Amino acid sequence: MDRIGVLIPAYNAEATLPALLAQVGKIVHAQDIVVVDDGSSDATSETASRLGAEVVRHTVNCGKGRALQTGFDYVLQNLPWDAVVTMDADLQHRPEDLPSFMNVYRLLSPDIVIGYRTRKGTSMPIARRLSNTITSALVSARTGITVKDSQCGYRLIARRVIEEVKIEAPGYEAETEFLIKAANKGYQMRFVPIQTVYGSERSYMTYWITTKRFLTVLLKEY
Repeated sequence: MDRIGVLIPAYNAEATLPALLAQVGKIVHAQDIVVVDDGSSDATSETASRLGAEVVRHTVNCGKGRALQTGFDYVLQNLPWDAVVTMDADLQHRPEDLPSFMNVYRLLSPDIVIGYRTRKGTSMPIARRLSNTITSALVSARTGITVKDSQCGYRLIARRVIEEVKIEAPGYEAETEFLIKAANKGYQMRFVPIQTVYGSERSYMTYWITTKRFLTVLLKEY
């Protein structure tokens, strides 16, 4: 059976990691969980390590894109995973949805499985709902693929893809860059519905900067 691991980029996630790793650990072995501590000022690394996850650490905060690429490089160099699931550390991505990604991958063998969040009638903030709708439409137009949720970081990615697609963008726009590059190489994408929880967790996304970087990535030739 394919070996699927979980990669979690984390920044100041000491408070949420215990609950997240406990739930993820019910689905995959602790040795198949990698946390990339992106220069946290709290005990993110110590907490993840104490709970059995592999930890890779940036000494300074570099951004989500850098954290993801560091994680991909670590997996390729050290772990025999056939695919990697990326998920956020803030509990917005429910570990209970992990089997859905794995089932689609094992049944259909796509290159990438992307979670998509229901927008209407949910707790997704209006601004986030509008932004998600617009960006997904723009990425769909750019790639020629109907991308249901281009900004969702909850994804399963086959090893063959991370071997070929490298992230250059440092921040949240990296998720858009990755999809465009993967589409350009002809990789097949599938989508699974997920529930995303919006609560009082702190967001480290700076919207104006992220929007500017998103447009730069969208218009760039690869």
